[in-house]
Amino acid sequence: MRVPLSWLREYVDLPATETGRDVQAKLVSAGLEVETVEQLGAGLKGPLVVGKVLTIEELTEFKKPIRFCTVDVGMANGTGEPQEIVCGARNFDVGDKVVVVLPGAVLPGDFAIAARQTYGKTSHGMICSGDELGMGDDGSNGIIVLPPEYEVGTDAIELLELVDEVLDIAVTPDRGYCLSMRGVAREVATAYGLPLRDPALLDVPAPNSYGYLVKVADPHGCDRFTARTVVGLEPEARSPIWLRRRLQKAGMRTVSLAVDVTNYVMLELGQPLHAYDRSRIDGPIGVRRAEPGEKFTTLDGTKRVLDPEDLVITDNRGPIGLAGVMGGANTEIADSTTDAETGQVHGTTEVVIEAAHFDALSIARTARRHKLSSEASKRFERGTDPQTTSAAAQRTVDLLVLLAGGTAEAGVTEVIAPSAPRTISMPANHPDRVAGVDYGRETVVRRLQEVGCDVYGQDELVVTVPSWRPDLSFPNDLAEEVIRLEGYENLPSTLPTPPSGRGLTDRQRLHRRLGRALAGAGYVEALSYPFIGEAVLDQLGLAADDDRRHTVKLVNPLSDEEPALRTTLLPGLLGALRRNDGRGSHDLALFETGLVFRPTGEEHEAARLPVDRRPTDEEIAGLNATLPRQPRRAAVVLAGAREQAGWWGKGRPGTWADAVEAARTLAREAGVELIVRADQHAPWHPGRCAALYVTVNGEETLVGHAGELHPRVIKALHLPERTCAMEVETDLLEQAGTGPLKAPRISTFPVATQDVALVVDEGVPSVDVEAALREGAGELLESLRLFDVFTGEQLGAGKKSLAYALRFRAADRTLTVEEATAARDAAVALAGERTGAVLRGA
Repeated sequence: MRVPLSWLREYVDLPATETGRDVQAKLVSAGLEVETVEQLGAGLKGPLVVGKVLTIEELTEFKKPIRFCTVDVGMANGTGEPQEIVCGARNFDVGDKVVVVLPGAVLPGDFAIAARQTYGKTSHGMICSGDELGMGDDGSNGIIVLPPEYEVGTDAIELLELVDEVLDIAVTPDRGYCLSMRGVAREVATAYGLPLRDPALLDVPAPNSYGYLVKVADPHGCDRFTARTVVGLEPEARSPIWLRRRLQKAGMRTVSLAVDVTNYVMLELGQPLHAYDRSRIDGPIGVRRAEPGEKFTTLDGTKRVLDPEDLVITDNRGPIGLAGVMGGANTEIADSTTDAETGQVHGTTEVVIEAAHFDALSIARTARRHKLSSEASKRFERGTDPQTTSAAAQRTVDLLVLLAGGTAEAGVTEVIAPSAPRTISMPANHPDRVAGVDYGRETVVRRLQEVGCDVYGQDELVVTVPSWRPDLSFPNDLAEEVIRLEGYENLPSTLPTPPSGRGLTDRQRLHRRLGRALAGAGYVEALSYPFIGEAVLDQLGLAADDDRRHTVKLVNPLSDEEPALRTTLLPGLLGALRRNDGRGSHDLALFETGLVFRPTGEEHEAARLPVDRRPTDEEIAGLNATLPRQPRRAAVVLAGAREQAGWWGKGRPGTWADAVEAARTLAREAGVELIVRADQHAPWHPGRCAALYVTVNGEETLVGHAGELHPRVIKALHLPERTCAMEVETDLLEQAGTGPLKAPRISTFPVATQDVALVVDEGVPSVDVEAALREGAGELLESLRLFDVFTGEQLGAGKKSLAYALRFRAADRTLTVEEATAARDAAVALAGERTGAVLRGA
């Protein structure tokens, strides 16, 4: 919200010496985030005056159109003679009033003006555009043309209000009332202890039966609708300079008088309004939910398909407005046009003013659903003051009558759904307990009254919340108001004293070690948002009954395309890989560790915990019971070269084996043995997918998968060819661990190496052969490694050869050849018994 200080002073009598920086400090202390204070007209120096164009000579000998003008500036130049000025703009004519800057002046940006030779003429000053004066574009796309009533020689700096300060306030969602001059002025008045001139305190006529007919079919979506009619508007009427300048300073462009007035009142009172051309409305105005598949064209020219949850404004033909978001093109205020033959000006002469209060949640969802955020929706979804609709409509009518020569019809329509003021019961010492400060009842009552509350009671206060503060719903909200107005800086600062002897938990240590292990293996950590949508689950090729499709949906997602919490780490990592590959980094190895969210079906609504004491163990357990299961996982994705080519060798691409090795790296860091078996599991390639197991409490437990992604997945996600991935549940790795890692014992005795090549059926997993060899070899086996897999005609159809290197070593002696051979034979025998393996060549 951009707040011009000159406008703010109309509602609060600030001391003349107070600057924008001073007001900023006060508002920041009161809890508002004032990002910047913009100094308009900084360095601006006159003379800058109103001039009248007397003559225009076209200079045609140059490549671009140039005009040599004489301009009457009165006595501003000291002589009264016409000022000769060269100008390239073409949006003004002889007789127009323009803004002229004379030699000796300085424009914003330290641009000094002096007489100079240009295009064969001497230009004594400039005819100014809005951009040159720091005003921004006023819609003319060129020179500022002023209304004819302004006198020649008038000071344009004061006329155009070029010197001002503008506070740019970042309004948080709970402070929607500050999206108006009225709301900010109330905060300033409270901060300075000054009275507020409330612009909403207007004399408003009572509703009657002969106003414009309005029918509200959904009182929950629209609990208040005010309609007023103004007729006899002058189509040629334009917004006055003061109105246009205030809109410009507030960051809004000018459109037409009727639209400018509704925008001005919205900025002033915080109540969005809409003006309809009455001649283009067919019958009564209605408010209802959209019909399925109903179509409607908004003011931006976009044809939209409406959702049944959308709230719409209608007439007999159908929708004429998307309630609280944007009006329709079919009832738009017409631009004024001039008949070339008669000179008569045509345009909108009768308008119906809508001032309504809509359900905040409904408007927020409609705006996000249609990706159509507007100034109106921004205010409605944060909560507007329902009591301001009639005042806003009256203020709009008054301005249209004043500025456009219109006449207000006597009819006043107000459709109001019955409602009662919101009250909150709160112990008088509740803010004291929340802040740890003894404010006292008098201070609490005074501060609540300053924000507009009515307070009754002694020890137990009954607080009636003002209509403009929909964010005040609980005692803690009231406590926050007291604390912020008393000053956050006045809260005592007490550092907690942590108990000695507590450090990281075993789970935290393991989590850090796993991250360091992957980083040491050449992977780069990438953190992604924990949100996903159905589309990415479809792209991953997950079956309809896949557990990963059972997601936790957010009530207020940041994006409608990603409304759920992730059930797998892969979408975020693959998105990061795709972005980096698209930006020229083709050799990628990324990892992430984090939580995924798996609903159990037993979740329920959480109870609100107290803030004035530590929650009990039972309350904390109840809160945890409302949460979905949140296992911690680790995942890697890789594409391109795993080892770079160079003088040292050819390099090699990353493959499914690297993804499996990443899982082994994690298992080694956790001190567990990883079991790898072939599997088929989306989104991996069915022939290049490994299931990863560990032993938990004596049972093999699936912890994840690794391998190369399915070609269809790679195509759907626009990933590099042969992209590989791995994902494991690190909580299961922790459960499979046997405690702290033990350093390996270095033996002083030599190793005995025995190699065996075993022939098995092609369908026999190598992991089963390896397990049998380990068990059969006994305690003397130090390590076992598969170093070759061979298939060929000499083995026979359906057979393969697995070659293993077995290392034997005793802790207390040097093994004899007979001992090593006996251990090898025992290993081969058990492998033959369990898997049908036979020694190759036997």
